[in-house]
Amino acid sequence: MPAGKRDHLIDTALRLFAAEGFHAVGIDRVIAEAGVAKMTLYNHFRTKDELIVAALERRAERFLAWFTHRVEAATEDPRQRLLTVFDVLAEWYRGRGPEPRRFTGCAFQNAAAEFHDPAHPAHAAANAMKRGTRGYVRGLAEAAGFDDPGAVAAWWLVLIEGATAVAHQLGERDAALTAKAAAATLLDAQAPS
Repeated sequence: MPAGKRDHLIDTALRLFAAEGFHAVGIDRVIAEAGVAKMTLYNHFRTKDELIVAALERRAERFLAWFTHRVEAATEDPRQRLLTVFDVLAEWYRGRGPEPRRFTGCAFQNAAAEFHDPAHPAHAAANAMKRGTRGYVRGLAEAAGFDDPGAVAAWWLVLIEGATAVAHQLGERDAALTAKAAAATLLDAQAPS
C-alpha cells in the first residue's frame, strides 16, 4: 500500500480523535471518513491502538515543529523565549495553531485521561510528548543560563499543562497569558548565573 494511504488514515483518525475522543471514534468511522477499505486500514495498523499511537506521534511531530518554530521566530533572546512560549500557546488556544484549526484541547492530555494505564501505548505516547516539551523548555532555560534548568522546565510544564486545561475546560483563551504572568514572576525570582 502506498504511504499516502497510511498518511491519509492517520490524518483522518487524528481529526476525528481530536474532535470526538479516542474511545468515541470507532475503526469503522475512520474507514468511512477516510474512504478506504477495511483491509487497507489493517494492512497498515493491526489494531486501533496502533492507529491511535500513530496519530499521537503525528500530532506531536507537527505540533512541536510549529511550536518551536513560532517561539524561535519571535525572538533570539533565550530568556524572552521562555516567556514567548505562553504567547504561542495563546495563539493555539485562539485557533491560530496547527491542525485542527479549532482548539479542541490537548490531544495528549485527552489521551492520558482516556487511557489512564501508564503501560497503555497511547498513554506512553502522550507522556513522550510531554517529556519532549519539557526537554525543549529545559534547553531554553539552559541557553538563558539558569542554574537549575530542570526546575525551570518543570515549572513551565506545570504552567503549560494547567493553562491548556483551563483554556479547554473553561474556554478561557487568555489562560496562557495568566500563566505567562506567573512565569515572569518565577523568572524574576531565579536570576540566571
